[in-house]
Amino acid sequence: MTEWEAVIGLETHVELQTNSKMFCGCPVDFGDDPNTSVCPVCLALPGALPVPNEDAIEGILSIGDALNCTLTEHSLFYRKNYFYPDLPKNYQISQYTFPLCVDGRLEVDVDGEATTVGITRVHMEEDTGKSTHVGEGGRIHGADHTLLDFNRAGVPLVEVVTEPDIRSPEQARAYGMELQRIVRALGVSDARLEEGSMRFDANISVRPAGTEVLGTRTEVKNVNSLRSMQRAIAFEIERQIEVLESSGSIHQETRHWDEAAGVTRPGRTKEESEDYRYFQDPDLLPLQIDEAWRDRVVERRPELPAAKRARYRALGADQRTAELLVDAGDLAALYEGAVERGANARTVGIWLTGEVVRYLRSAGTDVGDTGLTAESLAELASMTDAGELSATAAKDVLAAVLAGEGAPRAVAEDRDLLQISDRSAIETEVAAVLDQHPEALERIRDGDTKPIGFLVGQVMRATGGKADPRMVQELIRGEANG
Repeated sequence: MTEWEAVIGLETHVELQTNSKMFCGCPVDFGDDPNTSVCPVCLALPGALPVPNEDAIEGILSIGDALNCTLTEHSLFYRKNYFYPDLPKNYQISQYTFPLCVDGRLEVDVDGEATTVGITRVHMEEDTGKSTHVGEGGRIHGADHTLLDFNRAGVPLVEVVTEPDIRSPEQARAYGMELQRIVRALGVSDARLEEGSMRFDANISVRPAGTEVLGTRTEVKNVNSLRSMQRAIAFEIERQIEVLESSGSIHQETRHWDEAAGVTRPGRTKEESEDYRYFQDPDLLPLQIDEAWRDRVVERRPELPAAKRARYRALGADQRTAELLVDAGDLAALYEGAVERGANARTVGIWLTGEVVRYLRSAGTDVGDTGLTAESLAELASMTDAGELSATAAKDVLAAVLAGEGAPRAVAEDRDLLQISDRSAIETEVAAVLDQHPEALERIRDGDTKPIGFLVGQVMRATGGKADPRMVQELIRGEANG
């Protein structure tokens, strides 16, 4: 029986958060009334000439730099000719032979296994408008009519193209997640999949394992969630294997993901680059990216997600906690602030990704709307490390702080949750319990450690649960060994 290997490459489109479109001054705002953010340039009226957006170009360079690409010195704008019903020019300004960024890489991790995904190129395009097909199913087939909104036409769009280095749906999802984190860390896009500001095209083929020849690929277009991308790739791999094992052949075509049915459906025959009849745009001068410009972009690079995870791990957070914190910027800021104030990094990380996240979900709120601050988090950690609060009491205090009841110490005092950590006071209670249970002490001296738990429980009962259990056990053991 043939063992098959999947070969996957991804093309990711990212809308940039610039104030204006790629080649005109129209504002970029999600949710405006249809056809209100338009002008002669993005409507392709006769005589209107495009002017490149410098902020958009820097955004593309930033993404390329973060993906370890070479930032090129010379770049050209091309016209990509195709029937675009939602792009008034009926061609798209893009890049072809000379993109802005080439030959990069991105490291991704799936269940502890690292994979390097090569980045072929990062280049600019302009986005198309939005087509709304009115009728059953919301697709062009069977629609009664189509409404066109040109607000999005001309919005700066980055395309990130990988090498065919991905081998599984899980790797594809991990790549998509990491790319989304990077784009958000750079601040060049909100990368909201649900709003279409980040979307994926997946090129998929299968081949017998161990061979080098690539199979015929299909392209699943415009997938707008990580879960859908993973499911679409998994379905398409199985579909292609089933076709090939039934002596059929794969047709090079675009396909669309049907989320409700969980299947890909045929679209159109896949075009090759020559079908687009690329040629240099005569209305746009070549781009010259000098060394000073490239240096300015590199110098502005923020700490990227991989470096931040590594730093959190170095502080003491485990891998899962580090990943969760990087994905939750508001919690990460609290984490860093508390650690800077001397809090135990591991303890604080566990609280934030455990108790705090559970509270926020149950309350349906954001951490910024609670009473939790870096100062209160550090104070709570200090009280716990000093033995003033038990682990259970610390959770109760944390919940009260989140609910806005006040600072940790004030809450603990109001609720009478502070542990007895005065050694002499605990020694008195331990001595009293040992006097009541001399037989238990003798059993411990004879090598039976089971009574220790019983004696600790008696001391905790006598102190109303306020004694530091670690100190109680230490004193009992000391008495038995004395």
